[in-house]
Amino acid sequence: MVTGAAGFIGYHLCKRLLESGFSVAGADSINDYYDPALKQARLSELQKHDAFSFTKGDLADAAVVDALFSSVQPEVVVHLAAQAGVRYSIDNPRAYIESNVLGFFNILEAARRYPLKHLLYASSSSVYGNREKTPFSVEDRVDRPISLYAATKKSNELFAYTYSHLYGVPATGLRFFTVYGPFGRPDMAYFKFTKAIFEGETIDIYNNGDLLRDFTYIGDVVSCVERMLFSPPAADEKNDRYAVYNIGNNHPEKLMDFIETLEKAAGIPARKRFLPMQPGDVYQTCADITETARDFGFSPETPISKGLPEFVEWYGNYYKIKRH
Repeated sequence: MVTGAAGFIGYHLCKRLLESGFSVAGADSINDYYDPALKQARLSELQKHDAFSFTKGDLADAAVVDALFSSVQPEVVVHLAAQAGVRYSIDNPRAYIESNVLGFFNILEAARRYPLKHLLYASSSSVYGNREKTPFSVEDRVDRPISLYAATKKSNELFAYTYSHLYGVPATGLRFFTVYGPFGRPDMAYFKFTKAIFEGETIDIYNNGDLLRDFTYIGDVVSCVERMLFSPPAADEKNDRYAVYNIGNNHPEKLMDFIETLEKAAGIPARKRFLPMQPGDVYQTCADITETARDFGFSPETPISKGLPEFVEWYGNYYKIKRH
């Protein structure tokens, strides 16, 4: 079962699993945080597969979650449904409490009542906050989130540990680092930049372009998660079955280099406006993937020189842009 199945990572994971022969039950609220038509387009692709079923519902509603688990009886749950976005959390905090805190609590309660082989859930590189030490290790302290979004993701990790400790729920947190690629999220910078470039609009570049991001291609992310599905954490000395992993590229890119690669892929120079740092933003992200590589053989294979042109090609096709 994949929650957030009509979302960016959820769609790609469902697609990969269906192509690998799994039966997948998807769930999503299809909210309007960004264009619902894009979510419906992803869903339409998934519904071409006979082994895919879908439930539309809000996971903040305990009855919806209980009915879903009762009818599907999943072996493995990948919980990706969440209210995403750092800046949006500053203006709309309640949406994050309802979706990321209450929604995840309902998933954990259902996982307690309907035992699973494995619960995987989306955390975020945002939990690391604004730190100078890189790369970010899963051993680092993460108790100073600088956005409510990051705080809700850290709370998910704490909740998951507690349910593992008390009820034996085998839980793995996935700290994703700036995932990008075809069918991506319109609220992400690379998507906004591409849209602006094709429309001749100005792109806003924060901190005057002095930012580093560990851009991670969606294909690499999905390959890693697929390997993790049936490998729940082994019980530790306290009999807890709990783990957290970084899923990142381990190769941060300067934002300006990223934009230059995007301009080259589009064949159009961007109009740029340089602005100061935004509240809630961090200066840099960089994933230490030592544990992920050790336990699952994770080795990202897609540089931005390959991944960004694939996104731009998808964007042009999806939005029917005539390119010279």
